Formats: sequence, C-alpha cells, structure tokens
Amino acid sequence: MFIYVALKKAFCPQAGIGITANTFLLCLHIATVFMGHKPGLTDFPVTHLALTHILMLLTMGLLVSTDIWETQDIPGDFKCKVLVFLHKVMRGLSICTTCVLSVLQAITISPSGSWLAHFKLKSTNPIVGLFVFLWALTMSLSSNLLLCTVATPNKTQPGLLFLNDHCSLLLVSYRHRSLFPALVALRDLLFLGLMVLSSAYMINLLHRHKKRAMSLRTSRFSPRRSPEERATYTILLLISCFEILYCVDSIFSLFIGMTWTGDPILLCLQMLVANGYGTISPLVLISADTHIIKVVQTKQREKVQLLAKLM
Repeated sequence: MFIYVALKKAFCPQAGIGITANTFLLCLHIATVFMGHKPGLTDFPVTHLALTHILMLLTMGLLVSTDIWETQDIPGDFKCKVLVFLHKVMRGLSICTTCVLSVLQAITISPSGSWLAHFKLKSTNPIVGLFVFLWALTMSLSSNLLLCTVATPNKTQPGLLFLNDHCSLLLVSYRHRSLFPALVALRDLLFLGLMVLSSAYMINLLHRHKKRAMSLRTSRFSPRRSPEERATYTILLLISCFEILYCVDSIFSLFIGMTWTGDPILLCLQMLVANGYGTISPLVLISADTHIIKVVQTKQREKVQLLAKLM
C-alpha cells in the first residue's frame, strides 16, 4: 500500500511540471506568430505536440484525482468513458506528431539533389490536412474504449481490468480484445519505423556534413552549429527519449494485456512511464532551441523602443 500511495502521489508533480512546461512552449510559439514572425514548417507540429501533451497530462491528472469523482452531477460511467478515451487519443497523437516532426526535419535538411527534396513544402496547408487525418485515425482506433470503459463497482467484480480506483475495462471476448490493440500496435510500429528511418537519415547527413566541415576548416570557419543542425540534434534527442520510454511502456502494456491483471502498482508504473514523454519533451525543446525565445525577446524589445519613441 505504501508503494502504491507513493506512486499515485507522483502523478501530481509529474502532471504539474508537464502542463506548465508545455503551456510555456505553446505560448512562446503563439507569441511569435502574433509578433509577426513567419513560422517554419516544424513550428506547427511542435505547437500541436505541446497542446496534445497538455490535454494528455490534464486527463491523466483528472483520472487520478479524487475531487472530480466526488461530484454526483455527472454519471461515473460518462466521466470514465470521456477521460479514458481522451487520454488514449492524446497518447496516440503524441506518437503521430513526433513522427511527423522527425520526417519534416529530415526533409528540411535534405540536400537539393536528394529524392527527399521533392517533398519540401512551401506552406503549412498539407500539414494541417495531415493532422486532421491523424485525429480521425486516432479517434477511430480508440473508439472501443467508449464501449468497454465503465465505472468501477463498489465491490470487487470478476471480468474487469481496474485502471484506477474509479474506472475499469470490461473483459470482452478475445477477438474484440485483440482487434483494436493489434490495430494500434500496427499504427505505432509504422510511425516508429518512420522515426527510425528519418533518424538514421539525419544522423548520416550530420556525419557527412561534419566530415566535410573538418576537411574544409580554415581560420575563418566557425565551429558553432547552424540553426538547422541545432534543430536536428534537438529532434534526434526528442526521438531517443520517446523510443526509450515507448519500449518500457510497451513491456508494461504487454504484460498487463497478456495476464489481464489489475495490479495497481504495475498500472501506476505504466502510467508514469507512458506520460513521461509528455513531461520531458517540452523541457528538451525549450532548453535546446533558444531561437524562439530570442525572437520573442527581440520583438518585445522593438515594441518597447517604439513606445519609448512615441512617448
């Protein structure tokens, strides 16, 4: 019980740090748009990733909190269905957005003579259309939760997988129990494969660029990385964090799914790992990419100077 209570209390600081960091990242990107800075192709996926993680951590925080379950105005079944469904959708969109971000960065830094150069975009309209499709896909793959999620009864009941103290999953037939997880696993494997391929491509390009730079280095050569290189290193670090946490989360999920066990300690550990990427990713993006902060500071300084002249 002590371990379970300690793990459950860890959700609050994790959600608090993650929501704060993602909100800060989201506000920075929105501020640059209002200040007249032209957003890049990867700015929209980063903004979408921050918004996704805010909703993911918020729904997770509501699931483990006690205040929302004490109110009797909304039925418990409805609250469980909505929160579990939204949390699962946001987790799916997290992997989709990270994959899009890595592929876009690989296309951005690709040389003009490469085959990837043909996919370089001049506007964000195709990216918006892609995310609309990803939302529809992710919601359809998680739609079974709207039927299987129920409020946990007062007494222990067989045939349920307990998600927390208030929500459970119904034990349905093996065929239906395996169909949706198989489709989700297929989607995740596809996006993970694209991430691995784009990461390998970017690492190869960076290695070739470094060798070329070392051979052409002169006294005038600056050892500082270009903005494109810094952005690429940031996304590679982001993908590495995601893949490590995803593998650990998959091990927990596989064990829980195969044994259909409702061990609360195991479920708490799995939820902490599953939401770890949403907490780490904004910290990586903010600390590694200082360009957007400099843009906001510069625009703010220009406005202050303009107001001083007018006064």
